[in-house]
Parts: sequence; C-alpha cells; structure tokens
Amino acid sequence: MVTEDIYRMDKARVRSSFGRAASNYDASAVLQKQVRTEMLNRLDLVNINPGVILDAGCGTGAASHALQNRFKRAQVVSLDFALPMLQITRKDTLLQRLKVLCRGSKQSLVCADIESIPLIDASVGLLWSNLAIQWCNNLDAAFQEFHRVLQPEGLLMFSTFGPDTLRELRIASSQASKTPFTSVSRFIDMHDIGDALVRAGFAAPVLDVERITLTYTDVIEVMRDLKSIGAHNAAEGRSRGLKGRGFLKQLTENYECFRKNGKLPATFEVVYGHAWKPEARPKTKVDLETGFAPLTFHAKK
Repeated sequence: MVTEDIYRMDKARVRSSFGRAASNYDASAVLQKQVRTEMLNRLDLVNINPGVILDAGCGTGAASHALQNRFKRAQVVSLDFALPMLQITRKDTLLQRLKVLCRGSKQSLVCADIESIPLIDASVGLLWSNLAIQWCNNLDAAFQEFHRVLQPEGLLMFSTFGPDTLRELRIASSQASKTPFTSVSRFIDMHDIGDALVRAGFAAPVLDVERITLTYTDVIEVMRDLKSIGAHNAAEGRSRGLKGRGFLKQLTENYECFRKNGKLPATFEVVYGHAWKPEARPKTKVDLETGFAPLTFHAKK
C-alpha cells in the first residue's frame, strides 16, 4: 500500500502560481531581496572566478544580473521553471545591454526544473540558488543535479527555508480548521540539508540559520503578501475547497495571539549554505575510511 505524501509539491500549481506573480514579483519580494544581499555579501569572502554561473531558480533574474556585474567575463545561465519569470529576466537583460551600448549579453535563459537540469556534466563553476530548493520534491535529486553540473572545485551557494518558517500561520490555521490539511509547506531542517549535501558528494558543507521577522497590520495582509510572490500552498495535502468566512474569522482570531507592538509577525527561518565539489582524483584508502570533513553548523538569532 502506497501512502500519499501530503507535503509533496504539485509542481504544475507551483509553476502556475509563480507565473501569475511574475509581473509584480519584484515589488513584493522584500525578503528575497534581503536574503540575496546577504548571499552576495558572503560571496565577497570567497576567492572564485567562475567561467560559467548557474542561477538555479532565478525568478525575475535580479541575482543573475548582480552576478553578471560581479563576474563580467562569466557566462550566466538563468534557470527557472516558470516561463513568465524568465520573460521578465530577458526584458531586464535587454535593458542592461542598452545601458552598456548594446554590448553582447553573456546571459542565457533556460526554462527547466532544478531537479532535472538540462546542462552537461561539469559545466558550471558557480551554482547559485536563492530561496528555490524548498519547492523541490526530492532534495537529494536536486543536490545530485547540482553536483553533476558543477566542475571539480566548483562552488554551490544557496539559501532555503527551515521548519520554523511561517510558524504563526501554521499554528493559527491548524487550530482554525475542523478537518486536517497542510496549510504551510514542509521545510527541511538545516542538519538534514547538510546530510543531503554529503550524500550528493559535496565536501565539508557549511550551513547557518537566520530568523527574519516581517510584520503586518492584519492576516489578510500576510496572505496577500505571500500571494504576490507566488508562494501559494501547493502541497498535495492542502485544502481543495473554499474554507469560508468561519475559517477566516477563526484564523484571524488565532493569529491575533501573536500580535506584538501593534503588528502581526511572520517568521522566516532562512538557511544559508555553501559547499564545494571536490577536486576530481582517485579515492585513497583514507578517503574511503573517513569520508569528507565533518559538517559545520552555525545559528544566529
């Protein structure tokens, strides 16, 4: 008997949600911008000069353009499975070309899923992914694909959400519903992410956590903000029908217990990680006995 995974993502729904949100995404993606800035700051500490960069889950391409400006000689591949997001990326790329007197663009656009990347093996020097892998159904498959397309000594740098993300909404909605359903996607713990990186073959992953709290006037504003960036609940165990005014009223009342200083919080647990693909060489007896160096974890409030 096969048990349905209630947290399994309906990829068609995810793709459609992000496609509809594309035109207004940048105006609402405050958290994504903050995390992207932090990732770029961390990249300052790394000595790397990639020839090819893959922005996996690029959205509207803000990171792709920032990476192209930083590594001017690199070929940037912007990959997303929502075509309207790539269309915004392409439009912005053309504007960037005009600003530099139509200099030839080195950016390529690919519409694909990060669990099945249509690039050849060992073709990428830097693989960047900002808040995208939480939409994967198989994290091992995604990391194996990342490892496959990275060159030896290539760098993976990513961010994703941890289990405390939207905890207030999860608690308030579960208490408001008379029937069980998944109100918020399942997010993976930092330590489990680290284990998946090692299984995929990455060396000495480093991960840390930051908790970011956005504040809102009311629950409707929380829901509207999530909708505007395409972050709909796409889990198989989601409620398939309208919940009605009674549910919304109860949800609102339950969420009110989190109000502080006149605002309602929405917590996001952001997991940052980076890891290297080891240099290609035959495994020695020591490698086989000890494996890679241990994981490093950090947490900051």
